[in-house]
Amino acid sequence: MKSTSPQTRLAALALSCTTVALMCAANTPGDTKISPRPETLVYPPLNFTPPAATQYRTTLSDGTTLFMLPSHEFPLINLSISCMGGRNLDPANLAGLASMTTGMMRLGGTTTVSANEVDEKLDFMATNMSVRSQEWVSSASIDCLASNFDASLAILIDTLKNPGFDETKFKIARADALEGLKQRNDDAGSISAREWSYLCLGNDHFESRQPTGASLEAITVADMRTMAARIYHPGNMIISVTGDFDPKTLSAVVEKALAGWAKGAANSAPVGPTHTIAPGVYYVQKAIPQGKVIIGLESIQRDNPDFYAYTMMNEILGGGGFSSRIMGRVRSDEGLAYSAGSSFRAGIFYPGVFRAGYESKSPTVALALKLIIEEFNKMRDQPVTAAELDIAKTSAIETFPSVFASKGAMLSVFVADEMTKRPAGYWDNYRAKISAVTADDIQRVAQKYLVPGKMAILIVGNWADISKGDLQGRANMTLFGPATELPMRDPITLEPLSNGSSSTAVAPVASGG
Repeated sequence: MKSTSPQTRLAALALSCTTVALMCAANTPGDTKISPRPETLVYPPLNFTPPAATQYRTTLSDGTTLFMLPSHEFPLINLSISCMGGRNLDPANLAGLASMTTGMMRLGGTTTVSANEVDEKLDFMATNMSVRSQEWVSSASIDCLASNFDASLAILIDTLKNPGFDETKFKIARADALEGLKQRNDDAGSISAREWSYLCLGNDHFESRQPTGASLEAITVADMRTMAARIYHPGNMIISVTGDFDPKTLSAVVEKALAGWAKGAANSAPVGPTHTIAPGVYYVQKAIPQGKVIIGLESIQRDNPDFYAYTMMNEILGGGGFSSRIMGRVRSDEGLAYSAGSSFRAGIFYPGVFRAGYESKSPTVALALKLIIEEFNKMRDQPVTAAELDIAKTSAIETFPSVFASKGAMLSVFVADEMTKRPAGYWDNYRAKISAVTADDIQRVAQKYLVPGKMAILIVGNWADISKGDLQGRANMTLFGPATELPMRDPITLEPLSNGSSSTAVAPVASGG
């Protein structure tokens, strides 16, 4: 390789710099001044009007709601059917029925077309079809080429109307599910999620109820057929479609596909838990070098007038990532956890849950918990700063358009609002409501809802190491009152592996409220 002299390299560098400068000048408006620092940049006001669902909503002759949003960028169509009802419909002795039913509807063919034939047809058309269930909603969808939409829709409707529940595939699916149960105690995260759900909702509520070996073994094809018919029918569904189509033509195609399918009654909204969260410290013994911690209590419903102030409170406290107080105190200042923060879920049909969480090495679990509770009390005792409130509001307002970032996202919002009967004008007024929140509002909401003395604290880890606290003696678990051991559960039966629980009575710390 031929070498170049220093003079040649300097000349080349000078030419490159000149070229870059000329390019920058050519792309800069004549009178525009470049800000000296990023924080001095000034942007024009965000001008965004949320889309109105009524522009895309129509009703089929049988009363089914249909949302259509054409998009001609690609020759593809996505159709989704959303239905009220999911895990909340499981009988107590058949936990896992809804999930097994929807899974087998996709895998088990139809009464006239075998499972393998369905797969072959979908593969040939390059169509992706899914059927699934969640807590209180189930869905079914197809993603396909526009040229194959009619044929793909026909398979989807046949699957939902006439599920085959292939016996051989059902046995395989159940065996896989039973095998999966064995892993439920392998990870501290799955243990804490299960026990936290029990603490918040009780063992008998559908959100906390989990399948066992016995409940999976008890599920029959007849049970699944009954569940499928209860969920999927025109009286209980909302359909949304986006992609490359003409709305008039598509509505006629969907109308024809549903013809002859008997309309039933819509399923009722899910019922809330009767269980009340009992405050205190709870732990599950697991021999790991760190503790996984959740602390929280019941929150509010989404239509509560305090929703907006509660949202801003959580953003400042722990929901705002590195700008939040909990992250700053626990990670940035003390280095006790890689990630720490809080989340807030406002329930739709009944109150949701507020929770904070983190993972820390065993000796510093108590110290991190102490710092977080101090932040709770600080939020109650002092108004948030103007800078904190401005950052939280700006984040919520400036990112608001992302709720409608894609046509699929828009349809998801429309369907959810229709299904849950969200009040009209919610999205039109959202930013104004957020903007109107004051520091006094946040302090009032914190004093009303963020009460450490009413919180449950759950820790999964090696209690002997966690309870002693840090080597410097800044905090140990005796600060937080009596600790109750929750027994590890058998992963198949979910029955306690040990009898009884242990409790150590100590003087509780003054925690506010």
